[in-house]
Amino acid sequence: MKVVIFCGGMGMRLREYSETIPKPMVPVGSRPILWHVMRYYAHFGHKEFILCLGYKGDCIKRYFLDYDETVSNDFVISQGGKKVDLLASDIQDWKITFVDTGLTSNIGMRLKAVQPFLSGEEVFLANYSDGLSDLPLPAIVDHFQRYDAVASFVGVVPPASFHLVSLQDGGRVTSIRHVRDVGMRINGGFFVLRQEVFDWIRPGEELVQEPFQRLAAAGKLISYPYDGFWACMDTFKEKQLLEDLYTRGQVPWEVWKANHRQAVLR
Repeated sequence: MKVVIFCGGMGMRLREYSETIPKPMVPVGSRPILWHVMRYYAHFGHKEFILCLGYKGDCIKRYFLDYDETVSNDFVISQGGKKVDLLASDIQDWKITFVDTGLTSNIGMRLKAVQPFLSGEEVFLANYSDGLSDLPLPAIVDHFQRYDAVASFVGVVPPASFHLVSLQDGGRVTSIRHVRDVGMRINGGFFVLRQEVFDWIRPGEELVQEPFQRLAAAGKLISYPYDGFWACMDTFKEKQLLEDLYTRGQVPWEVWKANHRQAVLR
C-alpha cells in the first residue's frame, strides 16, 4: 500500500526548531522523526511514500537528495577511505513522491492535493509524521478490512496527566477524573483509508472534522484501540522525552530491529 505522510505544517509549538527546519525534520537520535515513521512502514513492506510538503519543504527534499546511508547503517571502509561498502541499507528500495501541497493547507486539503498520485489504490495508509509507536500494522489493516468502513484511525490513551472536569451552576465542580480512568482515547495519527474517502471531503475541509463527522454518522468510520507504546512530538517537552528514551536505548518504535523482535517473542 502507498503511504501518505502529512509533513507540511509549521509546528508552532516546537519553535525551538521550526524557525530553521520543518517539524518532521526535528531529530530523534541521529535521524529526523519523519525517517523513523517511514522506517516503521517500510518494515511492514509499505515502501512507496507520498510526502505532502508545505512549510520548508525544500529542507525535506534536500535531506533525501543528500541522504547518507552510513549514518544509521554499519559499513566497511577500504582503500584509505575511498571505498565504502554498506552492510545494510535503509532507503534503497523506497519510492518517495514529493508534492508541494501548500504552505497553509490543512490535512484535508493536503490529502485532496495528492489524490492523483493514489489512482488505483483501493486502500492506502496515512500518517501525521509526528508520532511513534510499536503498533501491529498488519493487525490494524486486517481490522479495517473486516468492516464496511471508509476510514479508520488508531485510538490511543492520552499520555499526559489531564483530568476531565464536570461543572454546573456557572463553575461548581461536580466531578474530576483522570482521563485514563474514563476510557477516553485520542486520534493517534495512524490512518487506513479507502479511495472513497475523497468523496466525503469538500473543498477546504479538515479531514478529521467535517468529513470524519459525516463518516461517523453514516457508520463508515472505525477506530483500532491500542494500549501499547505511542508517543507524539508536538512540544519541546515531548521531543525531550523521546530523546531521553532513545538515549537510554528504550526504543519500542524501532520494530525493524532484531532485538525488538526478540523482546516481543520473550
